[in-house]
Amino acid sequence: MKIIIDIYGGDNAPLAPLKGAEMAVKELGVEIIAVGNETEMKEICEKENISTEGFTFVDAPLVMPVCAEPTSALKEYKESSLVKGLELLSKGEGDAYVGAGSTGAIVVAATLIVKRIKGIKRAALASVVPGLEKDYMLLDLGANVECRPEMLGQFGMMGSVYMKSVQGIENPTVGLINIGVEESKGTELQKSAFELMKKADYNFIGNVEVRDVPAGCCDVAVADGWTGNIVLKTIEGLGKSFGKMLKAMLMKNLFTKVSALFLKDGIRSFKSKVDSSARGGAPLLGIAKPVIKAHGNSNPVAFKNAVLQAKIFVETDVNGTISAALAKMKEEKEE
Repeated sequence: MKIIIDIYGGDNAPLAPLKGAEMAVKELGVEIIAVGNETEMKEICEKENISTEGFTFVDAPLVMPVCAEPTSALKEYKESSLVKGLELLSKGEGDAYVGAGSTGAIVVAATLIVKRIKGIKRAALASVVPGLEKDYMLLDLGANVECRPEMLGQFGMMGSVYMKSVQGIENPTVGLINIGVEESKGTELQKSAFELMKKADYNFIGNVEVRDVPAGCCDVAVADGWTGNIVLKTIEGLGKSFGKMLKAMLMKNLFTKVSALFLKDGIRSFKSKVDSSARGGAPLLGIAKPVIKAHGNSNPVAFKNAVLQAKIFVETDVNGTISAALAKMKEEKEE
């Protein structure tokens, strides 16, 4: 399996993606198509003693700035590693794409270059988030700030397919994020989406409140991109704040420091659970070929895990299952 990596995307590029790619080849048995400044990539690999076995280098001399306006940037940065990587995916020269560049640019470029799955209104950025008792998927995370009801309905379907195919949940529950659980709650968007989703061919359980999502009230939590992005960043911020408060409490005096020694296994487990590098990245669901958006500050382990996510995405044929679900929905609608 060949995984395309934008080596110059992210805060820690190009070193972290290269090291992560090396780990992926050794641990996952994949081939890597490394896209970026070829001369510089090879020099870095030699200097840092990074094995290039299993690598194919593709030269892309430009780096797309994170602050670049997505649509115009595609014209100005045609020779960038981000655009060239997605062009390779579109042409079938790789099985999946991994990049930590600008979210907006990846969403726009993937939509225009790789295209959406036929029948999908909009692609959605999703993430599997650690919860109190189980992981859950949250989408959309910002690919679509404004949504129509039918888009939220498709997000629920795509999230359900992903959680069943990749996470192995037999009949994933899908909830619509709202300000209350009653059917009458929310704006016209939520009310209309509710009516569509309760007729859908997946396990829709109704409206869910944000406070209940981390506790595991559903396997897939659906929202428009504006809401989903705020929810995710609030959860991330609370996690970091809680971690700092816990550290301050345990380091307060000699007695608490001694107590911390007895809690070290639990603390290590907690840190591992909330470590974003363990999740690797966020799949861009609805694009015709697998695209994984890695976090901007991804380290080598995060890049390796993003490649793992891409590998599983391909092996479980998530896109094929989404297409089949769409076909079934169309048949039922026609009947």
